[in-house]
Amino acid sequence: MKIGVLTGGGDCPGLNPVIRAIVRKAHQEGIETVGIKYGWKGLIDLDFMPLDLQAVSGILPKGGTILGTSRTNPYKREGAVEKIKENWKKLDLEALIAIGGEDTLGVAYKLYKEGLNIVGVPKTIDNDLSGTDYTFGFFTAVEIATECIDRLHTTAESHNRIIVVEVMGRHAGWIACFAGMAGGADVILVPEIPIDIDWVCEVIKKRHDRGKTFSIVVVAEGAKLKELPSEVTQKAEKDEFGHVRLGGIGHLIAELIEKKTGFETRVTVLGHIQRGGSPSAFDRILGTRFGVKAVDLVLKKKYGYMVSLKGYNIEEVPLEEAAKGIKTLDLNFYEIAKVFFG
Repeated sequence: MKIGVLTGGGDCPGLNPVIRAIVRKAHQEGIETVGIKYGWKGLIDLDFMPLDLQAVSGILPKGGTILGTSRTNPYKREGAVEKIKENWKKLDLEALIAIGGEDTLGVAYKLYKEGLNIVGVPKTIDNDLSGTDYTFGFFTAVEIATECIDRLHTTAESHNRIIVVEVMGRHAGWIACFAGMAGGADVILVPEIPIDIDWVCEVIKKRHDRGKTFSIVVVAEGAKLKELPSEVTQKAEKDEFGHVRLGGIGHLIAELIEKKTGFETRVTVLGHIQRGGSPSAFDRILGTRFGVKAVDLVLKKKYGYMVSLKGYNIEEVPLEEAAKGIKTLDLNFYEIAKVFFG
């Protein structure tokens, strides 16, 4: 038996532990593994590499993905789906394990319905994928953002400044809420709740009234002002999955805070720092468990499913779960965070 593995969408810490686990488990079962490079693009272009024990040796603590990745959508390219089916046969694949988020797994589900044997592994740094409690990469991103917030506390206090910290989170505020709580942020702004800038300024003023001359405001990149219902973007162009490049809400919030309060305000955009570097112990273990379970599903011929974390257990759910919609922040977490605002 020969199986393929690909990683699609944005990179995140934990991808290499998944790849390593798949290869090690497959080798144990006598299965040959081939890596498809740069996501669905590699299956269109027949760009691949052998994945043996040597190829995955030492990659457990390494960030990113040794296979490379892209945001290629074969359903937006003429003839691409047919090329995937042709190259599938050329590679003599029995099955494919697709590691990705809503977009990558959405393509996987469509290809499965067209007759290809596909198993999914959920991946999104934003933790906004339906069908799983948490995804690998999320907690590493939270730890990185928390460390940055900790560092910003001291410089904000030294200069009596407001510092706005923009973190990842296109549609959901999981990173903003968790990192903000862990880092002791004074205000947290998330996509699920439109921003009332007057309320934000009032919280900051009350904090200053009680003698605190600095504040930390954490905002998710996809958060929106009440009076500006669309996200703040860097570019209007969309990728093949219809996404614009977000960025700028932090600067906008900072300008408004300084204008309305008179307090000096600065901005720090964490951006791709959250994606880079070594995965946390939790994400290494979760990625490893996901990879082993994915091979188990192949052995059982449970195609059209993805692995999932439910409580403490690794289970399987239909791939269509990943494509059914965004998993937004559980607002119970936000209500806890609000206790510490100001």
